[in-house]
Amino acid sequence: MSLDIYVKVYLTVDGKRRNVMSDYVKALRQQVGTMPLILVGSTVIVFNEEKQILLQLRSDIRMWGLPGGAMEPGESLEDTARRELLEETGLQTSQLRFITMLSGQQDYYLYPNGDEVYGVTAVFIAEQIEGQLTMLDDESLQLAYFSLDALPSNMVKKAIDIIDTFLLKENVTDWMKGRDLVERL
Repeated sequence: MSLDIYVKVYLTVDGKRRNVMSDYVKALRQQVGTMPLILVGSTVIVFNEEKQILLQLRSDIRMWGLPGGAMEPGESLEDTARRELLEETGLQTSQLRFITMLSGQQDYYLYPNGDEVYGVTAVFIAEQIEGQLTMLDDESLQLAYFSLDALPSNMVKKAIDIIDTFLLKENVTDWMKGRDLVERL
């Protein structure tokens, strides 16, 4: 089985950056169809100064989720997190902190087109954010911050699981009162 050379070319259409060449996952899909793939990736939790969490309304499934995606060849998990954050939100971070790793049934997804994925996902929190919130690609219909007590009802289950894991691992009561997460390390 041979894969075409991995190349990513972007074109700006209507102010959004769009991938116009086959990427790594698409090249794999051409070879294996919809059968289950094991994909490694990263997800990033971002909070604003008001302690609201950043969510993206995904264009493919029209549900809210967290920024993140699949690792590209040669990337580290941290590189993947930073790249996906920038591509999907226009934001950059110089400081990521590892929260947890998801895998197995809790990271299984069946896409509407029949593609199956078993993910191995590293979850990070971005502790320093720079840039302007901007949709740079066509993966998002909307980007918005939400209070943890007022999350949208149409959320991806994986995003809910990640937020629950974060809440369990962190002393969120102290943090919501203004205590910096980094102080507790």
